[in-house]
Amino acid sequence: MNEVKLLPHQEKSIAATKDFNRCAYYLDMGLGKTFVGSEKLKELDANVNLIICQKSKLQDWYEHFKTYYSDYNIIIYNKKVAIKDKSIIIINYDLVWRRSELLELEDFTLMLDESSCIKNEKSNRTKFILKMKPSNVILLSGTPTGGKYEELYSQCKLLGWKISKKAFWDTYIVTKKMDINGFSIPIVIGYKNIDRLKEKLREHGAIFMKTEEVLDLPEQIDNVIKVESTKEYKKFVKNRLIEIDDKELVGDTSLTKLLYQRQLASQYNSNKTSKLRDLLESTNDRVIIFYNFNEELKEIEDMCIRMERPVSVVNGQRKDLICYEKDQESVTLIQYQAGAMGLNLQLSNKIIYFSLPLSSELFEQSKKRTHRIGQKNTCFYYYLITDRTIEEKIYEVLGQRRDFTNKLFEELEV
Repeated sequence: MNEVKLLPHQEKSIAATKDFNRCAYYLDMGLGKTFVGSEKLKELDANVNLIICQKSKLQDWYEHFKTYYSDYNIIIYNKKVAIKDKSIIIINYDLVWRRSELLELEDFTLMLDESSCIKNEKSNRTKFILKMKPSNVILLSGTPTGGKYEELYSQCKLLGWKISKKAFWDTYIVTKKMDINGFSIPIVIGYKNIDRLKEKLREHGAIFMKTEEVLDLPEQIDNVIKVESTKEYKKFVKNRLIEIDDKELVGDTSLTKLLYQRQLASQYNSNKTSKLRDLLESTNDRVIIFYNFNEELKEIEDMCIRMERPVSVVNGQRKDLICYEKDQESVTLIQYQAGAMGLNLQLSNKIIYFSLPLSSELFEQSKKRTHRIGQKNTCFYYYLITDRTIEEKIYEVLGQRRDFTNKLFEELEV
């Protein structure tokens, strides 16, 4: 068993929560929440420990505990098994609510990796987790709300903060009523008393820490690369209808219009593929490429194979980082939902954004895959933005650390 050696800021975080059996480590990406959380788990010394994480992180957590805490009985919980003494059970968010027997657990430590995954109180996973009765709770997240404080309420409840949802919203959230399709819907337009909110969270065991407060990481440089638009994009914007590659794209709602505008600016735009090829030909270094759609993956992967560049892929169906780890000239293709959070990719210092996400949280977290502890080189980000298209608006809104879907609702109101 290897010995855990904590960095000063990690030791400080654990020391600050010494008297708490429910705590949250809201440490920025790259500050080592894994070690802080696992050392706190060890300190709490429960007989049974339940770790809930994203599916892509199951094996990472298993290897972590096997490497540093081998005196525990470590289980990736796929089906019902007998739970022995001194156990660490690891399960993913999508499976946990289907394992009703876990509601019978008592006197255990519950640890949520990327606790922002329970922001939707109506989801099966969140409702199930809130029904559990742990003795101890550890929450881990670099972006617990993604700047959306209304999504923090479930985590507040797990920390033991006894505040009603109405009181929480009345105290910290600013809303206005909006009429959408004949329904009056409250839309969040701002926040208030945020310093007070953070202080209350600290009183309930929350630690907030930003990278720049504790580490001197390399510089980050943004590069916007303009891509020429297409006549097909302009035609679709005008008519909301186009046939392309034997497919008919009909933008009959605001959401389908947005979807097809994004696709026409990326996967149906050969100018963007050419720009990407130029970028890849300009370097032999490891490159990370973030994408959204399956057709983008197929197109880029085929291009890399033709260029004889080794390829790794991380998405909902695949997690293959062999080429990334072994080949200096590799290209790693990552779908946002599957890989923007949690991966350590500091062997590379170059990220290309073939297309952008709508979520500010995923966008900000994706940058931290390379800009983290262990990175010694300047980090470069290349954004392929198709000129005079929806991509320009999305990039602008993400730069304000806002979700583009929120911007869409604002425009609907107008």
